[in-house]
This record gives sequence, C-alpha cells and structure tokens, in this order.
Amino acid sequence: MRHNRHFLFAAATLAVAAPALAGPTEDFQKLQDDYWAALLKNSPTLATSVGVTTYDRQLGEISLAAADRQVAEAAVLLRRLNAIAPTSLPSAQQANHAILKDNLEGLIEGNKFGQRQLYYSILGSYHGGIAGMGEQQAFRSYADYDNYLARIGFIPDRMRDYGAISVKAANEGFVQPCVTMTGFAKTITGVIADDPAKSRFYAPFAASRPSNVSEAQWADLQARAKALIGGKINPSYQAFAETYDRQLKDRCSKNVSVSSQPNGAAYYAFQVRQQTTTDLTPDAIHKIGLGEVARIRAEMGQVATKAGFANREAMIADMRTNPKYFAKTPAELMAATALMAKTIDGKMPDLFNKLARLPYGLKEIPPEIAPGSTTAYYQPGSPESGVAGNYYVNTSKLDQRPLWEVPALTVHEAVPGHHMQIATQQELDMPAWRKATSYYTAFVEGWGLYSERLGIEMGIYDTPQKDMGRLSYEMWRATRLVVDTGLHSKGWSKEQAVAFMKDNTALTDANIDAEVNRYISNPGQALAYKLGELKIRDLRTRAEKALGSKFDLRRFHDTVLGQGAVPLDVLDAQIGRWIETERLRG
Repeated sequence: MRHNRHFLFAAATLAVAAPALAGPTEDFQKLQDDYWAALLKNSPTLATSVGVTTYDRQLGEISLAAADRQVAEAAVLLRRLNAIAPTSLPSAQQANHAILKDNLEGLIEGNKFGQRQLYYSILGSYHGGIAGMGEQQAFRSYADYDNYLARIGFIPDRMRDYGAISVKAANEGFVQPCVTMTGFAKTITGVIADDPAKSRFYAPFAASRPSNVSEAQWADLQARAKALIGGKINPSYQAFAETYDRQLKDRCSKNVSVSSQPNGAAYYAFQVRQQTTTDLTPDAIHKIGLGEVARIRAEMGQVATKAGFANREAMIADMRTNPKYFAKTPAELMAATALMAKTIDGKMPDLFNKLARLPYGLKEIPPEIAPGSTTAYYQPGSPESGVAGNYYVNTSKLDQRPLWEVPALTVHEAVPGHHMQIATQQELDMPAWRKATSYYTAFVEGWGLYSERLGIEMGIYDTPQKDMGRLSYEMWRATRLVVDTGLHSKGWSKEQAVAFMKDNTALTDANIDAEVNRYISNPGQALAYKLGELKIRDLRTRAEKALGSKFDLRRFHDTVLGQGAVPLDVLDAQIGRWIETERLRG
C-alpha cells in the first residue's frame, strides 16, 4: 500500500487549552474532539475525504513554520493527555489514549530531524500527490466542482513553497541518493499536459455532466478549469521542474545510506521504531531476516524439485524469461488481475464473518510515475464521501510483470489484504481520528503479507509457478529485513542489495531495482511487513494451540481487524483477551 509520512498529519493546528470538565472520561473526549477538529481544519483534503465539507475550498499549507507551530501545539496537547491517567478511563478508551499518545510523541520527535524537509522521492512526491486530488473525491453538485477549482487555485503557491523547502533541504545536506533518481524529472513534467483537457487535474471535468448542473454551468466550469490548468498550474510545475534541474538534480547524494546524512543514524533508529512498533535494533532485525531467508529458500527448493526442475535457480530462470508467463498488453494484465480479484472475492466468506461494505476498483498506475513505481499499490476509499478503494496495477515494462505474481499481489493489495483491513477499519465504532489517521505499518503491511499466506487456504496458488511466486513474495519481504538494515546501518551499496535480492527471490530485474530504490528512499518502512506478519502468524498459532477444537478462523480474523490498526504489542494483548473469552464460550 502507498503511504507518505508527510501528509498523514499535515499541518494541523492543535487546540492549546481546554477547561477541566467533570472527570477524566469527559476530559479525554474533549481532548480527542479538539485534536480531530484541528486535523480537519488544517488538512482540508483529509476533511473532504471523510465527508466534512467545511474546508472544501482550501488546500493545506506546505510550510516548515506550520509544521513547527503544529509540533509546539502538539506538545501542549500531549501535556493535557499526560494529565489523564489511562487507568481512569474505560478499557476501550485506554487503547485510544495509548494510540493518541504514540501519534503525538512520534509527530514531535519526527519534527526534530532535517529529513522532514524531503517531500520528494522516486516513490512518491508532493507534486504527484496533489495531481491526483480530483481522482480521490466525489463530484455530485455544482458546488463540488466549484470548490475543487478554488482548491487547485492554491497549487501555484504550494508548488513555490515546495521548491523553496526542497532547496533549503539540499543546502543542509538532505537530498535523495543519486541512484534512485533516474527519470525523476519525468514525474514532474509528466503532469504537464499541453492540452489542459488531458491533464490529471482536469479529470473531474472530463466525465459526463451531472444532471443537476446546467449546460451553461458545465461549460463555465470546464473553461475555468482549462484556464487555471494552462495559465497557472502548468507553469508552476514547469517552474519546479526548472528548480529541480538547476538546484537539486546534481546535488543528489552518492551515498545510499540515510545514516550518511546529518543525524542520519538517529533518524534511522527513529524510523525503525516508528515503522515496526518494536524496540528491535537494526542488527537484531538483520539476523531475523537471514533466518527467514534460509527457511524460505529451502521451501523454494522443494517446490522446484516437485515441478521437475533441477533446482530453484533453474525454475526461477524459466519463470523470469519464458514468454508464456507475461502479458502482451496492459489490457491482458488488467484482465488477469480482474479475474483473480473476483475469484478471491468469492472465497472471502470462508475467512470472515464480517465483510467490509465498501467496494474496490481496479486501475492502472498513472503513466508518468509507473516506470519508477512499485508493482502495485492500494489507494483507500471513503464511505463518507462515496469513494471506492482502488487497487492500482503497474502496466509499464510488461516483460517484467509476470502473471504468476498476480495471485499473491492481489490478495495483498485488495482482499483479504489492504482493502479488507482498511475498509473494515472505516466502519468500526471508534474515534474518527483513528479511522482516518491511525496507520501502523507493521499492522497494515503485516496483515497484507499474512493475507498472501491465506492464499494457500483459498487454493489460488494452483500451479508450481504461482506457488513459487508466493514464496518469492514472502522471500521478497524477508530479504527486506536484510537489505534495509544492510543499506542503512551496515554500509551496503545498492549493488550489494540488488545482488542479494536477485540471488534469493524470483523477482524480475526491473522490480528488484524499483524495490531497492524504495528501501533507499524510505528507510525503515519495508521492515514492517515481515515483522508484522510473523507476529500475526505467531498469534494464530498461539490461539490454535490454546483453543484446540474451539478455534474459529473467521472469528480470529474478525478479532485481528476488529480494533483497527494498532501497535503490535496492543494486538498481542487484544488476541490474548480474545483467547480467554473464547475458552469460556459454550
């Protein structure tokens, strides 16, 4: 799933004072209300995504001053929170207390690092994120379109601020490594459409006219959109492209490790804690990874032998090069993915008692970012706004997108993976701020990887190649533990990381290159997948042993997802309580 740390808590002005109320529960509720109201006010696109229309004509700031103000006010809010003893709250609120505390402390600590200024990378950037705003909200009335035009009217100013922050960061030694930035300029210029009607910003106006918008109004909206895109937005993108070319492109870092940046080792340690929700050191994680790589490698050898190959290397070589395993057109790849998605949909009732109501769609990754993007990603929807989730598939470089990857990829990104987990969270009876902003990578991505393993029970790995593809994907996540820590704490080069992944996975060269670039660009994030999956598998094994014949897989899954994304220690306690409850069931 795609996640950008810069925008999750974007420019929030938190309430700095609140009168004492009748008791701790009431005080805590008021504190949560203040926190949520502030997030909505200063992150207008977040507000729109959850159906709050108050700020539909606004676009959040991109400013270090705003970030500093947010953190100063967050510290006041944290003091309010620390004045409320968790044990004085009902049990459900105790979890909310812990998660809010974690959010605020992480926000405050993260703001101390100069890396906070890096709003661009080959993985995803501010300029790419705002280009897709019109594709992520519902348009049902004249006001929706008019508000959208007011919002994108801020883009020239935001792009100027974005450029200034990026240059400031470079002046202080915070830049992206050179090896990851090949083709990056196209992610900027690719947004610029000579014909404004073909711009991504124009997407809402390229659709059919709503019946409640008159022809005259529609013509006016379209004309205004074209004038704004062609006259102001395109030039602002061109200006940033020139800033990148003149002041950023040649100042990239020759060193791939974030530890080489000012205070980089401390930043990496912070990222590891944040992403994994554990206290594991990079060295400990590296050793776990090596152990998992050895285990999975042995299983891959067994699959190859059963398939009639001399060894795993011979089978993987065939899978990487045999034309029959590759789609000839984007449409063919999308059709295979759609068929797999619907096949899995039909198996979901075997795994859950409660299914998410929000549907998901299937889209191609935008062409300007596809060549440097990962194989696929999930974009959450919004029940409040009436927007479905979307599973995005990379249809560039088709000779690097084998069809045997499709089953594992689909269970991870769609269902029972990211869409099921996130859409379920959106329906839970929990504070709105948790539904919209609580993202624990170890939980979310751990669940995605665990879902790949559920494909065994669903029977979707029905050829040796698909099963090897599943193992390769598991190996992919295991090698991340070794490669990410190798790059950022053990002095590995990109070439070492690529060689390690090529030796151990069945991923194609293009995928490996994109993945290693990802680990370089987003330190620590990739560690969360395998560590989260290992925790969920451990909890399932614990529950199966403790409950014996009373173990119900569907109830277990409902419980894992039943409190939304949480730190791994909170999940452990949650399943422990569930096991004790299940013992007492008749």
